[in-house]
Amino acid sequence: MMTIEQCREFYAQELRLTENLTTPGLVEAFARVPREKFLGPAPWQLGSANQRAMSAAGLAQLNYVTVTDPRDLYHNVVVSIDRAKDINNGQPGSLALWIEAMDLKPGDRVYHLGCGVGYYTAIMAEVVGPAGHVIGLELQSDLAARAKENLTGYANVEVHAGDGATFDPGECDAMLVNCGVTHPQAIWLNRLKDAGRLVLPITVAMNATIGQGLMCRFVRQGEAYSAVIVSPVAIFSGTSLRDREFEPLMAKAFSSGGLLRLKSVRRDTHTVTDSCVLHGRDVCLSTAAISSAQEATA
Repeated sequence: MMTIEQCREFYAQELRLTENLTTPGLVEAFARVPREKFLGPAPWQLGSANQRAMSAAGLAQLNYVTVTDPRDLYHNVVVSIDRAKDINNGQPGSLALWIEAMDLKPGDRVYHLGCGVGYYTAIMAEVVGPAGHVIGLELQSDLAARAKENLTGYANVEVHAGDGATFDPGECDAMLVNCGVTHPQAIWLNRLKDAGRLVLPITVAMNATIGQGLMCRFVRQGEAYSAVIVSPVAIFSGTSLRDREFEPLMAKAFSSGGLLRLKSVRRDTHTVTDSCVLHGRDVCLSTAAISSAQEATA
């Protein structure tokens, strides 16, 4: 029987291969950080996607199994934190892919919005190292308290309880938003350093708690922001981070395929054109490349 250390190593190598992880230190972090430490005492409820339900409903429905052996946590499964609220410790394959998209480097200053109980915050803290810094934010005060306790051994991490709509993380090299939103908030774009990376899920609200959509990566280039799609996503919604003006347009933007062609975020004042996928007062998601968007304002 494999030791728990061997299970962690196998798990990390599986993530390396399935998610094509190349960020230095990321695989080693998954092999080193004990997931069970962050999840509370056994038993744990593990959730996996029912593929037939996904085909029928278009959104992953989770089947849960109860386990008591911590070695069972080292698979590509979510772990329930609060089933009544649809809060889970997310699927490692998805989170590994999103962290990979952040292109973390030693010494980076990182913002993790929706840090939950802190497991993936710890992964990022390991990657940026002692010269780096990770700011974790969690809306649920009980989860923030758990994360703060779980991360007490990390001198390069701070955890706050608060609302992502108003919290100011300061200037950052990279940000991961771990809840569904309608668009990147101005405060995130403003606080992103030049060449900084913002990874977040743009989603349609499927019900009161869950949204479905696309995980996107935005990179600041001066006063412009390029955009690419990272992966499909189903995720807990950030209620205060959803724009009422955008909500009715989201389904159309997805069904038309406009968001699949997303290339930039425009923040300049401009009239609506065919390239505007979601056009708001302060931000516009656009299919125009950065150079084209900049020329349009010249």
